[in-house]
Amino acid sequence: MSWYALDDPNDPQLDDLARQFQLHPLHIEDCRSGNERLKAEGTDHYLFLILKYIQSVQEGELGFASVYLFVGHDFLITIRDPCPSNEILQRALKAGPEEKPSRLLYLILDSIVDSYFVSIDHSDDHIDQLQDSVLDNPSPEILETLFEQKRKLIELRRVLVNLRDACMSLQRESGSILNPELYPFFRDVYDHALRLLDMVETLRDLLNNTFDVYLSSVANRTNQVMKVLTVLSTMALPALVISGIYGMNLKGLPFLESDYGTEIVVGAMVVSTGLVLWMLKRFAWL
Repeated sequence: MSWYALDDPNDPQLDDLARQFQLHPLHIEDCRSGNERLKAEGTDHYLFLILKYIQSVQEGELGFASVYLFVGHDFLITIRDPCPSNEILQRALKAGPEEKPSRLLYLILDSIVDSYFVSIDHSDDHIDQLQDSVLDNPSPEILETLFEQKRKLIELRRVLVNLRDACMSLQRESGSILNPELYPFFRDVYDHALRLLDMVETLRDLLNNTFDVYLSSVANRTNQVMKVLTVLSTMALPALVISGIYGMNLKGLPFLESDYGTEIVVGAMVVSTGLVLWMLKRFAWL
């Protein structure tokens, strides 16, 4: 078995390998376009796969790197984007070149599927932190983070749906490329892909619930502010009424000629304000 590992889809060696193993020109074009979706296609003498794995799981970042594979009876061609590391191929490299190409394909595919669990666990922890932050401090920055996390889950779900379809295509492969003994292993990878999709859907539901909690927290905070302002306005209302009455140029108002008129009127304001405050507490409105 020959394994050709290329680090750049634009490597001229790929053209030589295409002529040697009769690789379809459209598959070579897919490798070099760099924007193809994840997929698995079979021909008479080889399988072509485009696999994607998460390159970065930092907060607010979700980068995908591509791995292109040509799997034949006695050859394996792997092509990586120039940027990603070699971590996804490590299990296959440790297995050694004496393994069958289909066995190496399983090891690579299983490593890629396992890499998604790390990202989903990271998103789960992040959403838990967002739920606590929403209750403590529902700020606009939290809302921006919620939308960013929702965008990540949508992108992750899109890739996982394609990964599920690719795993299903491998299960339906009826040619002689894949070793029949490996069919249970590919079914296991397919089950893992379904589990990942279920986890993403659960996280999306949690994120939507967190968004609802954010809106409720903002509404409750607004209601509290309006309650305080309403109480202050109600407490000041008797004083405003009294001062408004004594501000009119009318004759015959009480205490206009008294030496203690100002003190009496101010006292009436204080008493009436205290009475309103007592009524608010009495009816449990404050």
